[in-house]
Amino acid sequence: MKVALVTGASRGLGAAIALSLSRLGWAVAVNYSKDEAGAARTTDRIVAENGAASAFRFDIRDGAQIAASFDEIRSKLGPVDLIVNNATGPQGAAILMEQDWDTYLSHLEYFVRAPLLLLQAALPDWRSRRSGRVINIGSEVTMVGNAFDAHYVSAKSAMLGLTRSWASELGPEGITINMVSPGWTPVERHSTTPTDEIDRHALNIPLGRVGRPEDVAATVSFLASEEASYITGQNIVVNGGHTFS
Repeated sequence: MKVALVTGASRGLGAAIALSLSRLGWAVAVNYSKDEAGAARTTDRIVAENGAASAFRFDIRDGAQIAASFDEIRSKLGPVDLIVNNATGPQGAAILMEQDWDTYLSHLEYFVRAPLLLLQAALPDWRSRRSGRVINIGSEVTMVGNAFDAHYVSAKSAMLGLTRSWASELGPEGITINMVSPGWTPVERHSTTPTDEIDRHALNIPLGRVGRPEDVAATVSFLASEEASYITGQNIVVNGGHTFS
């Protein structure tokens, strides 16, 4: 059984991705930083469906914690075969003159540094086996260029750049790197969003609705499958046609 590490899998997109991969036969390492109860709910749901999963609490921005957790994952589930970089830090729009460099760095920690450290932890093993996959969770904001959100947009854009560069470098070694970029996909933290706001956003989407976590999870699961073994360096946008590339 292959092992997928899904970061930020205690809720939202991460939980949906973890469940979808489990249903395809992956053992899932459910990463979380604070929400122990949420991580337990994700793992319990997988186990209830006869899947294999364990929760692992570690800071994806800390190389020492990553190394220790990879050892723990290997002992409990097996070596990591797939990394899904889903975790994100605090978000919030701000006008340009109120943005500061620390906010930019905070986003880069999650969308550039953490993926780099996680890949470096897995790479020696992947190179020896000539296999391995990374799926980065991006965002349509790299094409929309949302106002008041340059700190987030620039960091997600950097994630897209590293996806392409890593794909070029690691493709000859049998390792694929891809990105899935959702449009607005309401999850638990959007529970207080007024219905009329969601409806207004849906009016601009050709398919007539906002995204669901399952839409994103299905695309991730496809890229994790053998059917996607000849796809690398790509950014698959899951937003109902809100943008075209």
